[in-house]
Amino acid sequence: MVANISPNQIHNTLLSYQSSSLEVSTVSRSAKNGVQTTTSDTISLRSESTTAVTYSGNLKLSAGDEAKFGMLRNLVANLLQEQGVNTKIAVGEGEIDIAAITPTEAQKLVSEDGYFGVKQTSERLFQLAVGIAGGDPSRIDAIKEGIDKGFAEAKKAFGDWLPDISYDTYDAVMKKLDDWVAEAKTVA
Repeated sequence: MVANISPNQIHNTLLSYQSSSLEVSTVSRSAKNGVQTTTSDTISLRSESTTAVTYSGNLKLSAGDEAKFGMLRNLVANLLQEQGVNTKIAVGEGEIDIAAITPTEAQKLVSEDGYFGVKQTSERLFQLAVGIAGGDPSRIDAIKEGIDKGFAEAKKAFGDWLPDISYDTYDAVMKKLDDWVAEAKTVA
């Protein structure tokens, strides 16, 4: 949904295929001297390829791509609606309808100061974690364990890969928690 990928979102991905082999052993007896011999054959079913794929930061939608993007956006929105998933997301005082969002609007939402950017998202997560802990810094280990578990589940749900913004948000939340505990210790 984003028209541009920023340089900090460039990923180098290595695709590889694993090989497998099948070993077949046969036992035979020689007719001449009755000696038992074992022969073994190995068959390799190998399809091994390693290709480096790099995504550059110069990805922009052309006029023809805008129409394709719109069709894809509508398809996803319709699929969500058919499954009973609301395509409107509450953001602060308002809401965003992902069925109607443009690439420019999506980019603004995940920008540094955007609602889904690192600053605002990490602050919301930090406030939620502190609220659940009852504002008690002595529960920092349980708080961090919960965040680690949630992050690991998100990673697993997305095939063990998340975009850089997710890792940046995770780091920002952990830093806020560490600063909160350090501040609480200096006050006490």
